[in-house]
Amino acid sequence: MKNILVTGGSGFIGSNLALELQLRFPEATITILEDFRSSCFKNLLGFKGDILAYDCADKSWLSWAKAQKLDIIYHMASITDTTVLDEKKMMHDNVEGFRNILDLAVEKKAIVVYASSAATYGSMDRPIKESDAGHPNNIYGYSKWIMDQLARTYNHKIKVVGLRFFNVFGPREYYKGHASSMIYQLALQMMTGKRPRIFKWGEQKRDHIYVKDVVTATLMAHQAKANTVLNLGTGQATSFNEIVDALNEALGTNLKPDFFDNPYSFYQNFTQADMSYHEQMTGFRCQYTTREGILDYVKNYLLKK
Repeated sequence: MKNILVTGGSGFIGSNLALELQLRFPEATITILEDFRSSCFKNLLGFKGDILAYDCADKSWLSWAKAQKLDIIYHMASITDTTVLDEKKMMHDNVEGFRNILDLAVEKKAIVVYASSAATYGSMDRPIKESDAGHPNNIYGYSKWIMDQLARTYNHKIKVVGLRFFNVFGPREYYKGHASSMIYQLALQMMTGKRPRIFKWGEQKRDHIYVKDVVTATLMAHQAKANTVLNLGTGQATSFNEIVDALNEALGTNLKPDFFDNPYSFYQNFTQADMSYHEQMTGFRCQYTTREGILDYVKNYLLKK
């Protein structure tokens, strides 16, 4: 862990990861590769490493990389906005960027830990196992599915571990804008005294995982017993009514939901990660329930802004 590259390092998850790496490995050389399309330098205030302002899919940055030592690459960069409908752009940036990372890792004999997504599963009404993937509802999920297939072709060359993030929330998601978590968006509404707007009747459930647990799991991923792709959620589904209750507790409010009709026919009413395989492969267990994560997030970050 002496020479570390983090792609997408000023993004939501990437910035939390980069700053935790800096804290845990103060003697390491940490470099961030970031094009700042959907992030901001303010997420990295306090970061002391180097930053390369490039898109992963742009091969010109590889001339820098060829002269460097690399032990591990955390590949967090990608287009994550599911409203992007340009299929060529989504596939090019996400898949070809990943191909560059994998080829570089082979040359450097580096470990790769990369961000996949629960969007590879599509719609399911039960706890989801890793073997359920391959039925995405959108081009974003499809690009992540193809990344998973690409990673498999490198299994005999390098250590590669993917993490299928479920619904992540926590500090430094502000610059995601409309793509930020519903927990964050509902908290902002309630902090101004507004009733939280959720679809009727708030019983839709998601597996919401706190970013601190995501960072811990990402740092443990290279210990996986084999090259693989792992679910990353809490293993529990939490309703939006329960989220509103937790936010009221954290904020000291008593705001009732403002229910409205769901206009989306393709909306996922349920997500829940089966975390048994992940625990078997790395020993990881979440330290925060969704409620505990919300309390920590609101009290120690949102209310202190």
